[in-house]
Amino acid sequence: MISTLEKEITLRFLRARKKDGFLNIISIFSFIGISLGVAVLIIVMSVMNGFRSELINKIVGFNAHITVDPYQNKIDLDKVNSNLKKISKNLILSNSGEAIIIKSNTSKGILLRGYKNNDFSSLEFFKDNNFLGNNKILSKNFISIGKELSFTLDLEVGDKITLMSSVGLETIIGNLPKQRTFLVASIFESGMAEFDNNIAFINLKTLEEFFNLDDKDRNLEIYLNNPKNIKYQKSLVQNNFPDEFIYSWSDMNSSLFSALKVERNVMFIILSLIIIVAAFNIISGLTILVKNKTRDIAILKSIGVLNKSIIKIFFLIGIIIGASATIFGIVLGVTFSMYVENLRQFLSTTFNISLFPEEIYFLSTMPSEINPLSIFIISSCSILITIIVSIFPALKAAKLDPIKALKYE
Repeated sequence: MISTLEKEITLRFLRARKKDGFLNIISIFSFIGISLGVAVLIIVMSVMNGFRSELINKIVGFNAHITVDPYQNKIDLDKVNSNLKKISKNLILSNSGEAIIIKSNTSKGILLRGYKNNDFSSLEFFKDNNFLGNNKILSKNFISIGKELSFTLDLEVGDKITLMSSVGLETIIGNLPKQRTFLVASIFESGMAEFDNNIAFINLKTLEEFFNLDDKDRNLEIYLNNPKNIKYQKSLVQNNFPDEFIYSWSDMNSSLFSALKVERNVMFIILSLIIIVAAFNIISGLTILVKNKTRDIAILKSIGVLNKSIIKIFFLIGIIIGASATIFGIVLGVTFSMYVENLRQFLSTTFNISLFPEEIYFLSTMPSEINPLSIFIISSCSILITIIVSIFPALKAAKLDPIKALKYE
């Protein structure tokens, strides 16, 4: 417990005096350093959390959450158990193959994904407004391409293109690759330039004819109600299809998200050094305070104030500086995190610079996601560091000999 006397002396030592001008400067710099360290950590963690969430939403919105790839046997939807139906909102059969798309004198390799007409229009990412044409048309000889691909090949809805299959066709002059002309029925925008530039959709049966595939080669695409809880749900799918190859969106992008996790942890460690450096100013400030208050400490000891009370007083001073700086840093960091996109737009417009290029980061806006757990960890680390650095000056004040101190005063 902290007594009334200890509280009053603590507040008295915290009050500014003219003769303590240098000490006040150190305390101010300690306060500013810890506040900025906490604020910067919150802002960086919020932006990285937002970037990860947006990336997951883009990937999950475009790709199947879990894919079942058969080894030999045809996938039978009638064998899907009730547990799998409960966690999924859509089960779609699909197939895919690699081809070359040709327009005038330009050619490009792409991945073709085949769907039935009704299944194609039910895909999640086609429900937004970033779509040109009719997403309900994916019948024979119709194709849906991405926005970036339409720019690359200068295509519009209604244009004709030629596709060259990787599968050969036997003729009297030898093996020639299959070619077929398709009509662009629609242009989609997934929000990921990599997808928009390298993936196109055609009718499932047309694709299987084009690549000499049959229905036993079809994959089962599972779209979940909660795609972020992927590990548990993947195990349920594996139990339903024990003899098939199962992979999820997380497996397909594991290296990307591992890199993001490592980068986030490294940034946390590096930026934490700001708080540590600022906290060392507290040691300097409290040490100088002990030196300046030598006479006062000696008088307090002479009238019977215990060593543990002296420790509490100087310990409280450090904690008050660190805790108030942490609270101010939290307010500052959360405020900036909420308006980071507005700030980016302002700086980009004012100085005519690109702070968040879409072609590099895949996203058109700077995302931010304020995570209460991250704020709690950051604030806890900041206060813990403050507690640790406040111990040494407090112990030094308690060890002061009142007789020697009064003798030289």
